[in-house]
Amino acid sequence: MTVSSPRAVALLLGVAQTLAWGSTYYLPAVLAPVVVRDLGADPALIYGAFSVALLISGFAAPSVGRAIERHGGRPVLLLSSLVLSAGLVLLAALPGVWGWCLGWVVLGGGMALGLYEAAFATLGMLYGKEARRPITMVTLCAGFASTWGWPTSAALEPLLGWRGTCLAYVAVNLLCVLPLYLLLPRAQAAAPGAQQAAEAPPPPPSAWARQAFRLLAVFFTLRALISGVVAVHFVALFGGLGLSVAAAVAVGALQGPSQVGGRLLEFTLGGKAHPLVVAKAGAALLPLGAGAVLLLSPGEVGLAAAAFMLLYGASNGLLTISRGQVPLALFGPRGYPVLMGKLALPILVAQALAPTLAAPVVAVLPAGVSFGMVAVLSLAALGCLLLLRPEPTAGRSV
Repeated sequence: MTVSSPRAVALLLGVAQTLAWGSTYYLPAVLAPVVVRDLGADPALIYGAFSVALLISGFAAPSVGRAIERHGGRPVLLLSSLVLSAGLVLLAALPGVWGWCLGWVVLGGGMALGLYEAAFATLGMLYGKEARRPITMVTLCAGFASTWGWPTSAALEPLLGWRGTCLAYVAVNLLCVLPLYLLLPRAQAAAPGAQQAAEAPPPPPSAWARQAFRLLAVFFTLRALISGVVAVHFVALFGGLGLSVAAAVAVGALQGPSQVGGRLLEFTLGGKAHPLVVAKAGAALLPLGAGAVLLLSPGEVGLAAAAFMLLYGASNGLLTISRGQVPLALFGPRGYPVLMGKLALPILVAQALAPTLAAPVVAVLPAGVSFGMVAVLSLAALGCLLLLRPEPTAGRSV
């Protein structure tokens, strides 16, 4: 049995993505400190294994995109559940640091097969340009991945140990995620709009399309650099402004609700706007947040930090949707899975390298300088979008 309604498909994918993200990508935040203590390992090795997983995911993404274009998203997503489960089994079963590292190598391949880019590409294959709303629905659901993943890992680890927690997540992927993917329609069950797009004559090569893709890739890569730094170093950054660790963590907790809030705003009000307009609005929020930190007085540091995190979260929430919607709106459904794979490569590489590269900068420079760099990079990213213009009649060759 499979489902055919775009809304039902989006709901299935959204729940599956929530479970997959929470049981893999968000795992190190809770388990890595426990693993460091248990194995007596260098923290750089334990956290570095996750960075390697992101690098593997990025380099594998173009091949995954080509596989989805050839075979459809359903078999690739089914395979992702098996690969993610295998990686989690390796984490749980193999001894020592080498076992942890090998597990993350396998998980990197599974994340390439089964996280956002693969889900977006699957919807693009099924529904063509009508995939915009389903993409938003998926991100709305998956916005709660850390909300369930972090507390669940924290609750399971004292009961089962970190290895037992990994095995519990094997069960989540095999007993919950895999059956959800089995309900997805096959590629040939695509909506009529997608079928018509597939039968359309190939568009001519276009210099505009190449330039548009480069601008889009630079934009998302710059934003990935910023997100990689803030996600790992936000406690140090806010501590440099004068907040205590507890206050910094409390401010950091604002990211999740504001991220979901940004996605809800797009879902309710952004449907009539071109996805590129929504992306520009989302991109503009982060420079405003960095400006709040730079311009408010030291006595208002708590308010400034909260304003930054709220605007940063809302910006990320909108741009997660834009990663799926903007390429589809600009370039059309033909070759969309391959395009998403190409776009994912620099994004994931930036996410993997940014925390390590930024660590000495955050440790040495005043926090105000770090936030100034965030402001400059976010403005440069926004500039890329401002240079980008829709070209509905243009073809592509990227």
